[in-house]
Amino acid sequence: MNGAVSMATTSQAYLQGKQVTESRALVAELCRHFYSLGWVSGTGGSITLKVHDESIPKPQQIIVMSPSGVQKERMVPEDMYVLSSTGSVLSTPTLKPYPQKPPKCTDCAPLFMKAYQMRNAGAVIHSHGMESCIVTMINPNAKEFRITHMEMIKGIQGHGYHDDLVVPIVENTAHEGELTDSLAEAIKAYPKTTAVLVRNHGIYIWGDSWINAKTQAECYHYLFEAAIKLYQLGLDWSTPTHGPIQSVNKLHYDNSNVKTRATTGGNGADTPHRCVVLDIEGTTTPITFVTEVLFPYARDNVRKHLTATYDTQQTKDDIKLLRAQVESDLKGVVGALPIAPDEAGKEEVIDSLVANVEAMIKADRKITSLKELQGHIWRTGFENNELKAIVFEDVPQALERWTDSGIKVYIYSSGSREAQRLLFGNSIYGDLRKYLCGFFDTTVGNKRETRSYMEIAQSLGVDNPSEILFVTDVFQEAVAAKEAGLEVIISVRPGNAPLPETHEFKTVTSFSEI
Repeated sequence: MNGAVSMATTSQAYLQGKQVTESRALVAELCRHFYSLGWVSGTGGSITLKVHDESIPKPQQIIVMSPSGVQKERMVPEDMYVLSSTGSVLSTPTLKPYPQKPPKCTDCAPLFMKAYQMRNAGAVIHSHGMESCIVTMINPNAKEFRITHMEMIKGIQGHGYHDDLVVPIVENTAHEGELTDSLAEAIKAYPKTTAVLVRNHGIYIWGDSWINAKTQAECYHYLFEAAIKLYQLGLDWSTPTHGPIQSVNKLHYDNSNVKTRATTGGNGADTPHRCVVLDIEGTTTPITFVTEVLFPYARDNVRKHLTATYDTQQTKDDIKLLRAQVESDLKGVVGALPIAPDEAGKEEVIDSLVANVEAMIKADRKITSLKELQGHIWRTGFENNELKAIVFEDVPQALERWTDSGIKVYIYSSGSREAQRLLFGNSIYGDLRKYLCGFFDTTVGNKRETRSYMEIAQSLGVDNPSEILFVTDVFQEAVAAKEAGLEVIISVRPGNAPLPETHEFKTVTSFSEI
């Protein structure tokens, strides 16, 4: 089958067909546009995209790529190279008269191929935009660029306003092709990134399609320019408040030299921590609020919510997740019941969904399908002022103190990211999200698995996992985090489960001790 696809896409008829012709024209048009933005001036920079064809699997779609060393604003469709999915040249531009140079495939080709192969990209943009160079020069030791609480972060795949956007920085080389290995290492080390900065050079950005890549490129350049302007004003772009840059920790996004410090409880020793990751239930919030308020609210309103929103895309997605979970549960989970097919009608489908959801809530299952639905039900409760989140009184002061010290604070909970934002955005102490840089949920992994904390450490981009302090009330979570290299403190709050007598973790009864 793969051989047949390969033969079809490399035939002369296909190369001269509508899809390839339109893709060539699109690349030329985009290069002219990017030239006007200053991204591809002086023949620098490049763009490539896959020829979209629904009949061909994306990894096997052929590639159109702009040439090297040409005036990007004067390119025409005939100037493009066409490559196979593996990178071999299928079609070359025609030679043009002097003073035009002989055609040459871009030196970026090996780097573009890494994004295609490692991230299944649909398009890749290489920009020489000045802001993408200067932002890597503000601190020559920084290994990454970090920014948070900027609206345009929402334009970056997988990120929201409150998230910490992290872009790795690799060192420049004399020849572009020599960057291939370092770019591949950065892509591997930062699994959530959609871009890699090259110091004093530019940036590589990829997306699922040319529209997605272009949108993200515009957002990245905006954020770089914002960081530069904030720096000129003496403001810190990497903290939620964007307050004055602290002289003792001038550039928070630099992970090479300066460390902020948080005192860990127990023995009075100081450990350098750049980030604090907090659990919710039993740590920032009483267990009783979750078990006696949130869970009952979701259980009592699940039928009402599903009935009212049944035809919305969000609820359709929730039902799809629940169907997949129940299909797996039917193989051995007590309380699982088959969900009626859509053909059975709305009422029967909802009846079977309610039965399963109530059983899941009763068993306190930490599964994504349940948490997503609960989050959507709770959102309605918070919006209608039927719910107000309770946090311990020492939490707001600690969040403010850590933030003012340059320490970034994140949440990791089995509740969905949306539910986490709702809770901290609607607390009895007001909106606390201004102190939070990001949210992690079970899409990262189970909270009792070491690899989940390894994933978080990679996402936060620290030099060493020990620079992250994780605070939780659950012994098994503490063990998993410790095995991943994180520093751990166990929160001892009223109503929390007792700890093993032989545990060796530091404990606190209030965040004021941290």
